[in-house]
Amino acid sequence: MDKGVLERIGKGVFKIGTTSSFIPVLDNKTQTIYNRVHSEFPFIAVCVWNTSLLNEFSLHLSNNHFTLVEVEKESMESVFFSLQEKKTDVYLNPNAVTLEQYVFRANNPTIIKPLISESPTQRVNNIETITIEKMLVDLHCDVDLFQFYQGKEKGTIFKEAFSKYTINKSKLLRYASRRGKKEEIEKQTNQIIGNK
Repeated sequence: MDKGVLERIGKGVFKIGTTSSFIPVLDNKTQTIYNRVHSEFPFIAVCVWNTSLLNEFSLHLSNNHFTLVEVEKESMESVFFSLQEKKTDVYLNPNAVTLEQYVFRANNPTIIKPLISESPTQRVNNIETITIEKMLVDLHCDVDLFQFYQGKEKGTIFKEAFSKYTINKSKLLRYASRRGKKEEIEKQTNQIIGNK
């Protein structure tokens, strides 16, 4: 184990290799937003990240980035109004029309959306943010939100993520199950890593 011969990829599941964890680099804006939300609402679960992180895995680099602030459903409006005091381009769980007409035309807007319970998150520099497993499942599930990353691009992102980082398949499928997409995600991952 200490020579990196076995790599744990799920509960009781190992493969030969070395562990390479996905630790996102969070920009200043993301950190500022998280600190503001956390200081005003210290008792709610929150996850913050910027879609520029997807560029690491994409074939076509996108300039249409936005910051996602995921919070407990009951707290969404309060967080929205709090962030809106400091910033104009803040959107509360926008639908496909609002995304198309306003959000995607804005310069690095902020989107407030509900945080799915038991979402796999991680703490990086005291900021609660996404794991690679959450990123991939959300990319697959939230088609309108991630419309620039669908089709072949989504396949590329999945392949790059699996080739660069250790992905916990159990965690991935558990979260996919929470989102009602377990079979689809399992099929997608099996095409990449083979059915083991």
